[in-house]
Amino acid sequence: MRINSIRLQNFRQHTDTYLEFDRGLTGIIGANGTGKSTILEAIAWALYGNPAARGLRDSIRSLRAPARASVRVELDFELGGHRYHVARGLNTAELYLDRASIPIANSNSGVSEVLRRRLGMSREEFFNTYFTGQKELSLMAAMGATERGQFLSRLLGYERLRVAQDLARERRRIIAAEATGVKSGMPDAGVVRRAAAEAGEHLVSADAHARAVQVRRTEATEAVVALEPQWKAVQAERERLHRIESDVRVAEGEHAARLSELERQDRELTDLAASHAELETLRASIQPLAGIRGELEAMDRLAREDGRRQMLALREREMASDLARLIERRTQLETAPRLEEEGAVDLKSRRAEFDEVERALEAARTEWVRDKQEADTKIEQLKQTQVEYKKQRELLVNEGENGTCPICERSLGDHYRTVLDSIDEQLASIAENGRYFHARVEQLATLPPDVAALEEKKKDLAELVGKLDKKMTRIHLGVQELATVDTDLADRATKHAALVVELSQVPGGYLADHHASLRKQRDDLQALESRATKLVGALEREGQLRMDRERVVAAIGVIRIRIAELAAERATVPDIDVRFEALRGRYDAATARHRATEVETATAQARHASAVVAAEVATRAATDLDRAMTRLEELSAERRLHEELDRAYSDLRTELNVQLRPDISERASVLLAELTDGRYSELELDENYDIIVIEDSLPKTVISGGEEDLTNLVLRLAISQMIAERAGQPLSLLILDEVFGSLDQSRRDNVVDLLRRLHDRFEQVIVITHIESVRDGLDRVISVTYDDESGSSRVEQEAGSRLPDHEEREMGAAD
Repeated sequence: MRINSIRLQNFRQHTDTYLEFDRGLTGIIGANGTGKSTILEAIAWALYGNPAARGLRDSIRSLRAPARASVRVELDFELGGHRYHVARGLNTAELYLDRASIPIANSNSGVSEVLRRRLGMSREEFFNTYFTGQKELSLMAAMGATERGQFLSRLLGYERLRVAQDLARERRRIIAAEATGVKSGMPDAGVVRRAAAEAGEHLVSADAHARAVQVRRTEATEAVVALEPQWKAVQAERERLHRIESDVRVAEGEHAARLSELERQDRELTDLAASHAELETLRASIQPLAGIRGELEAMDRLAREDGRRQMLALREREMASDLARLIERRTQLETAPRLEEEGAVDLKSRRAEFDEVERALEAARTEWVRDKQEADTKIEQLKQTQVEYKKQRELLVNEGENGTCPICERSLGDHYRTVLDSIDEQLASIAENGRYFHARVEQLATLPPDVAALEEKKKDLAELVGKLDKKMTRIHLGVQELATVDTDLADRATKHAALVVELSQVPGGYLADHHASLRKQRDDLQALESRATKLVGALEREGQLRMDRERVVAAIGVIRIRIAELAAERATVPDIDVRFEALRGRYDAATARHRATEVETATAQARHASAVVAAEVATRAATDLDRAMTRLEELSAERRLHEELDRAYSDLRTELNVQLRPDISERASVLLAELTDGRYSELELDENYDIIVIEDSLPKTVISGGEEDLTNLVLRLAISQMIAERAGQPLSLLILDEVFGSLDQSRRDNVVDLLRRLHDRFEQVIVITHIESVRDGLDRVISVTYDDESGSSRVEQEAGSRLPDHEEREMGAAD
């Protein structure tokens, strides 16, 4: 397998990251938490889906992603001579083969299943083959002997035999428990057979008893049937008598109700006669009501006008107050235009003075700074010149008269002392000049008095100009307000005059006491008017009431006739109660005998049914006994089978464990010989799975730290090769995540060198680390950083300090 490229969009802290991979040794370098291992997680997620991701599915989306932004990882890789492109999201996935435009799988589960079959590995096998995580190079060294064997078996998939054996043992335990349960639930066979025979005898006896009871029930039924017509006839006559008596009671009740209604109607007619006289008296009393209502309406209008006059008077007083206030404010603002002109002249003058002082201060400060810088520069120049002359003098003194001139490079000879004195004079002059300029620097360290005076004057003028600006602002606002006050004053005067005219036109003459008196008279007369209206309504019912009384009198006559007819019909049913009681005694005795035979029949039927159920239960018990004996034989056979499986799994695991250490040792020895150029040709795993290096056919008891890193690496690679070969895949890709954390610098360099020497065997090696110092040994580097402002990872692809081996070979051929 070889990875070509990967793109991460909104995947954890990677909002949009694109990476290309090539052959050789590639390093992904960045600080902890920048998103390095997230790139490997994205590779696994693209291949195997959500089970390969850390945490919950919802935690994959970047926290900085927009609300509806999609999570997407696109992985391009080569495998078995084909090129695959997988694009996976949280809810979708697509897999393309050899750059085809139509996917060969287009669902999350479908893509994962196709890739699992093509890779030939489960997710765990894929990680154990291609990935080596943090501290895994020396993981076995920290384990005991038993733990090491279990660890290797788990990596190579042998532990699945233990799982299968545990399942077989669990099934055997379940079978034994079921067999025990079957045995404990089986009844005694003799008891079951005797119960079946007794149930058969009881069924025969119950059947004979039921037939005898049925004969007696038939005789009782015939006796009841013979009396049934006479009983029904006497019941019909008795019910007819009861109906007549009920109709008589209903008619008598209706007759009493009609008489009561007639009495009520007579009382109402008497009351209506008295209402005629009362109505005439009320009509005479309410005649003044119309005139009072008219006068009250006129007084209501005057009341409304009086309220309007009071409101207008209040508004007039408020408006007069506003006019007085505006006139007073205008008097205060009349001087604002003149003050504005005078203030503008003064402000202009002060600003000009401030600008002049500011220019003078800037010139003086610039000259002071320039002098300081010039003095500092002179001191530095003198120091450099002094160092040069001291070096020349030291050379002259060391070489003596036979030395060469530092300027013309000729032999000094007799000029030695002259040149030496000249250099000493130059050094003395430099020292004198240095003292002068140091004094000058100290003199210029403090601010000159003239500059300080100008700064103070500038400060005072700035404060004065600020105060004048604020004053001019207030005066300018006063000028603007004056125009507004003039406009408001004219408007308010006009409105006040109109209000005075409106107030003078409001009519007067409103009398509050008279108004209240009229209301009281109207209310009293309206009560009398309401009473008269009710009386008129009652008198309108008088005609209808008389007609109703006539209908009630006629109904009373009809009811009396109906009562007489019912009395005559009741006389046609003589001594019915005597005949009913005599026949009821005979009929009750016959039905009692019939019910007794029914109860006896039901008891016999229940006894017969119980006997049938008992016979069925006994038959089922015998059948269940036979079935349980058969099941017990089946369970015994199945238990023997799982015991054989348990022994077979134990034998197979023992054989695999015997072959495991030699197989791993042989593969690791081949890699070790390649990486050490034949110095170490053999590596063995002893019975405790400890690593033993063979040198010159003898075990090497002590190995260095670098040799320990080497043996751990080849052991891990041998295990990965075994897993890959069992899956039918060549092991061309190797990914190591943070394997340098516990190593010092020299051991880190050793591991990088070992990885480089494995290029012929591993076409593509990817190293994840936060150690910057390994950068120099890599073919190419992918730098990963985290941007706090955007909250996302940033990647930068760059070449390493050396070219990959295949590129070096190409350049060598070109030379």
